[in-house]
Amino acid sequence: MSSNSPKVLIMYASYGDGHYQASKALEASFHHSGITDVVLLDLMAEAHPFLNEMTKFVYLQSFKTMPILYGWVYNATKDMQPDTSILSVLNSLGMRKLEQAISSIEPDLIIHTFPQLAMPKLLKRTGLTLPLVNIITDFDLHSRWVHPDVDRYYVATEDLKEEVVKRGIPANRVLASGIPLKPDFGQSSRAEPEQLSQLDPSKRTVLLMAGAFGVMQGIRDICETLLLNESYQVIAVCGRNKELHRKLKQELSHYQHFHLFGYTSEIAQLMQLSNCIVTKPGGITLSESLVSRLPIFLYRPVPGQELNNALYLERKGIASIANDPGTLVSQIDSLLMDEERLSRIYKEIDDLRKPAAAEIIVKDIIEQWFTPASVLDGNHSFVL
Repeated sequence: MSSNSPKVLIMYASYGDGHYQASKALEASFHHSGITDVVLLDLMAEAHPFLNEMTKFVYLQSFKTMPILYGWVYNATKDMQPDTSILSVLNSLGMRKLEQAISSIEPDLIIHTFPQLAMPKLLKRTGLTLPLVNIITDFDLHSRWVHPDVDRYYVATEDLKEEVVKRGIPANRVLASGIPLKPDFGQSSRAEPEQLSQLDPSKRTVLLMAGAFGVMQGIRDICETLLLNESYQVIAVCGRNKELHRKLKQELSHYQHFHLFGYTSEIAQLMQLSNCIVTKPGGITLSESLVSRLPIFLYRPVPGQELNNALYLERKGIASIANDPGTLVSQIDSLLMDEERLSRIYKEIDDLRKPAAAEIIVKDIIEQWFTPASVLDGNHSFVL
């Protein structure tokens, strides 16, 4: 191993798109900082492909058919201790594959953007010493993220840092960095998608995002209710849900001010062009919205981490929650016509947004483990 080339292993999961996007944001920031040996590993997909696809299917279906059950399970396990039997079983999944990956890659540091914490048990079993980092990708804390053998935590807010500390983690091991986003977020100038060259500047633009897999319910009714109001134009993003894209194109394309996207990499540009966003409350999308200074409207949030994300931002005065299209449009009308309230929301957003999260995290990791001072402090196992 070259002393000048530290290796970083980032472990994520493909439930939704947020964990992968956070991992790619970190990878880009490491590369920008001169650390190019970065490997991304979807542990469950590699170790248990059938189980991974089955659990992913159940996870996605939970948004449609059994959200109350999913929320109950999430909240019932939210405060479990890391040594409970159920967490021990969950954190044992993929152990053999992980050991093979560690042997092959020989990383100098492990980052989790998903709480599949097999590493602490593997380190104890093998006697290896590797720094472990958790990057919590929601505004809510679940027990699966917390383990005493994790060396450092990066979290979305100071409030979340306080929650981690209350779980027994020393405050000096937790940094309220924000959630890492791709480099194009927070930039002030971006090319406009050709499809949106005909946006009407006299209308308010509502961005509607159904999630990476297009699972948010009631999208057609929301779009039509907005489009019937001549004050609005709508940008709808269906993610990978091709059936939803086909249905919306078939039923709403006659509206002149309706703009439809499938899965797109131009989310940062779309947010910059919009006055507000209607979305499901995944941690990454919420962080993107905050960095883009968008008032947030959350529609029928699913019980679990997404509802808890929604309630947190509602308490902060940044987000509004609605359960039917009429209420949603009324909320949008009320806010966008109230300049004084909008100014207050922008102030709250500015207090919470962290556009440089990826850079902050990578800079802190380098200072903690990849500098001569770190070696002298005994924080790393190799000499630079």
